[in-house]
Amino acid sequence: MKKKTKRTFSKEYKAEVVELVRKAGGNAAKIARQVGITSQTVGAWVRQAAIDCGEGRSNQLTSAERIELSALRKENKDLRMEREFLKKTSAWFARELR
Repeated sequence: MKKKTKRTFSKEYKAEVVELVRKAGGNAAKIARQVGITSQTVGAWVRQAAIDCGEGRSNQLTSAERIELSALRKENKDLRMEREFLKKTSAWFARELR
């Protein structure tokens, strides 16, 4: 079985596609067929663009918030690893000094 590669799109391209959907009256499926992307992907871009413009519910994350959350999770993971390392090394030194 051949592994599919994940396609990536620039922010500008996504914005253009979202604008096309808005001009077409919200018909994401039609625009998706025209540009060769799945309708689910285009629909997700349109929903995220609406959230970024403040049109979404209050509990939904904007793109900037998603990026920040991802960075904070990575930093938290790194700090946990550093803490575990320091715990182990301090325990080792305590045993060696006895």
